[in-house]
Amino acid sequence: MRPPEMIESWEYGMTVPTPPRGAQEAGRRLWKSVLADYELSEPELCLLREAVHVADVCHELQGLVDRDGPMPEGRVSAALVELRQERILLARLTVALRVPIGEAGDGHPAGRSQSQYRGTRGVYAVRGGAS
Repeated sequence: MRPPEMIESWEYGMTVPTPPRGAQEAGRRLWKSVLADYELSEPELCLLREAVHVADVCHELQGLVDRDGPMPEGRVSAALVELRQERILLARLTVALRVPIGEAGDGHPAGRSQSQYRGTRGVYAVRGGAS
């Protein structure tokens, strides 16, 4: 297996894998935001790749709901139903990755981030920090 292509991270001068082929704007933002701060193992990268594609599908479905409304012709839009399912999948993939939500001191009790309410990140190392 050959290593994935790498791109230069603008913040830390480190390299990160390129986003999956076919990733659109929403998925690329997710990819960059996670890999700018965290080094992931190959199984974790697989989860992130799936999350990227799901984020793109959510973005497209939201566009359909915005264009047609949530209840065209008096019936719940099929796009809205699928968007709900895709959002659930994206949330599950994000939880499986254990990506922290929010920053310390962002309004949570005792200045804790939401990531502390659902467990720690385990053995992941923050880029540029002590291991």
